[in-house]
Amino acid sequence: MKNFTIKNARVIDPANGVDKVKTVYVANGKFAAKAAEKSEVIDAKGLVLIPGIVDIHAHLREPGQTSKETIRTGTSAAAAGGITSVVAMPNTVPAVDNTATVKLIDELIKQNAVVKVYQTGCITEGRAGQKLSPIGSLKNAGVVAITDDGACVQNNELMRNALEYADMFSLLVMDHCQEASLTAKGQVHEGEWSCKLGLAGWPSAGEDLIVSRDVILSHYTGARVHLQHLSSAYSVDIVRRAKARGVRVSAEATPHHIALTDAACEGFNTNAKMNPPLRSESDRKAIIKGLCDGTIDVIATDHAPHSVNDKDKEFDYASFGIIGFETSFSVCYGALVKSGAMPINRLVELMCSKPAQLLGLNAGTLSIGAPADFALIDLEAEYIYEKTYSRSSNSPWLGKKLPAKVMQTFVDGRRVYSAEKGIEAR
Repeated sequence: MKNFTIKNARVIDPANGVDKVKTVYVANGKFAAKAAEKSEVIDAKGLVLIPGIVDIHAHLREPGQTSKETIRTGTSAAAAGGITSVVAMPNTVPAVDNTATVKLIDELIKQNAVVKVYQTGCITEGRAGQKLSPIGSLKNAGVVAITDDGACVQNNELMRNALEYADMFSLLVMDHCQEASLTAKGQVHEGEWSCKLGLAGWPSAGEDLIVSRDVILSHYTGARVHLQHLSSAYSVDIVRRAKARGVRVSAEATPHHIALTDAACEGFNTNAKMNPPLRSESDRKAIIKGLCDGTIDVIATDHAPHSVNDKDKEFDYASFGIIGFETSFSVCYGALVKSGAMPINRLVELMCSKPAQLLGLNAGTLSIGAPADFALIDLEAEYIYEKTYSRSSNSPWLGKKLPAKVMQTFVDGRRVYSAEKGIEAR
């Protein structure tokens, strides 16, 4: 661990209302008020210094699916994208529905993680939607939320019970909103491109119904519920009206739903196949409006690695999902800031401070005494996204030019990534 003095950077820290050129000090792994002895000086002129990005929705695949990703490769990719905290989903093999699996993954994290990793637990045993997991035991084991991500709980009574129990233990329930009977055969958004491609449509109503259900259950139980990867304009409106009534609901959007539409599936491009699907331009604009007015609270990647064999097949049989760690800031900067939709301060808030606040993580801020997790970014640099640290390469942006290059990433005052050297030794 080194001590650092970072000079001449534009420092953006929404949690403290900071946006100015100033010097930042790091001592003993934390942000400090003054320089420590034997401090390495970094001249960051022309760069922006932001808190480390906090990604509250990602898949690291280990244990059980290491042909797609490992904790080491996934967190390396996160570091290359300026992400210093990752919240991992519980759809591993075995699923994270018991304390033994939590402990197993904790050991893997300690041995292999390049950035910080927080675990979530399952709402139901095996993510099967039949019986609640031991929620209190999972909380005591250290999970920061519960979710059956990718396998939405269809039973309304069970979901109500999950919210009530989770609230007793001050755990956030995160829900993948998908009504199974409407979406079982869906491949792409039900609309123009499903017709052009001759693929089964996936209606927005398949999301809207569960969003409505979760809002109603949150209202009746008083428990918090977080709606993952919103994609539908109508869902955004439901959340907006629920918040106006004081319902304890929060929501996230992904970079791909912010930047792309279902037109990206042209040519049966399986790297544009995801769950929920890319939707229409009107849906995309509604997502951006929701981010701008506070209806949608955070941006999260839903990083979902798949092997070449999972994607290189007929569209109907290809897996849903894309990787997103390395490109998340660049894609959002281009779609939201360069487009004029929002100032960069708001983007940093959505990707750093707000996600940390939502889950109560000690992250997303440059406050004195806070862990020195931060990234240095060149907003003027453009680069071709052609190298990935992930074990998978299922990205619609591979080979494309992107703005805003991450130059260095630090975790607890230790440089874990630089554009010059790549991932630095643990």
